[in-house]
Amino acid sequence: MAQRFLKILLPWVEKERGLGLLNQYEELRFWQEEISKENFVVNVLVEAERSEMIMDIFERTFTGIKGFHLIVFSVAASLPRPLGIEREKKDNGEKTEEEIKEEKLAKAARVSREELFASISDSAHLSRTFMVMTALAAVVAAVGLLTDNVAVIIGAMVIAPFLGPNVALALSTCLAEKELGNRALKTLAAGICLVLVLTICFGFCWQQFNPQTPLLTLGEITARTRPTLFDVVLAFASGCAGVWAITTGTSSTLIGVMVAVALLPPLTVVGLLVGAGELQAGLRAFLLFATNIIGINLAGVLTFRARGVTPRTWWGEGKAKAARRRAVALWSLLLALLVVVTFSSAAQKIMQ
Repeated sequence: MAQRFLKILLPWVEKERGLGLLNQYEELRFWQEEISKENFVVNVLVEAERSEMIMDIFERTFTGIKGFHLIVFSVAASLPRPLGIEREKKDNGEKTEEEIKEEKLAKAARVSREELFASISDSAHLSRTFMVMTALAAVVAAVGLLTDNVAVIIGAMVIAPFLGPNVALALSTCLAEKELGNRALKTLAAGICLVLVLTICFGFCWQQFNPQTPLLTLGEITARTRPTLFDVVLAFASGCAGVWAITTGTSSTLIGVMVAVALLPPLTVVGLLVGAGELQAGLRAFLLFATNIIGINLAGVLTFRARGVTPRTWWGEGKAKAARRRAVALWSLLLALLVVVTFSSAAQKIMQ
């Protein structure tokens, strides 16, 4: 069972109120630590899925009070080993709002909202590292596709950092965080443009120096111009898996590869074919890429909602609910249209 170590700093005048909030949970492990004349520190050891509840209580009570800080640490191990605690239920069947929330969090078994926001927000930042890794992934993917080498293509998907901005976009919808959403869109758009610029150059050079070997004769490239419903299923499963892994606090490295499987090869094929002058085939590859990216984001929004990731305040929840409904409706409509266009026999004949 994963645990979190909370370090709560409060002014001395708020000591009794802070301890009173913690004392209402009989099985909660906490201890005091005096560090100065102005402040005191309370340390709390709690299960990861219950940390959000404690954090929300203190944020709601002490936000705006000078000297209040709450810091969260991951716990590698603790002794004695944590045991599952069976919490008593009231005889009359009535439950307080906090008890209801505690039950929901226990069922969700996920990390806190603040931990999610901090980790995902960092991964959505448009940085030099993101651009360098994206460029390298595009180059490796282009080489793998042009040489029909599956192993090299897999290596490119390991490098590609596309999981972060896509998950950040889904989280921004569920939390109504416009700034995070704009940052994720900016990062994702920059990555897509960089891949297209590099691969268009590769495709142009290939056409100039290898005119006797058309790109559409290469199996790995041709496969990305013939999308199937399994590609849509893969994109949806990748989005669900990525969000699920992040909300449980487990490593998302392998899940990032799954997301890159759905996005990087089709996008690279688009650039290669456009650079080589194969516009109709490039359009088919672009439809696959667009379908996949929409499927990933739709799955991400739905999975975050299923995991109970919502804003702390009721007015924030209202904004998030409206944003979530609009996003689900828009993504669903676009996905349906793209699936119809991509897989309808009439559209296939027109593009061929």
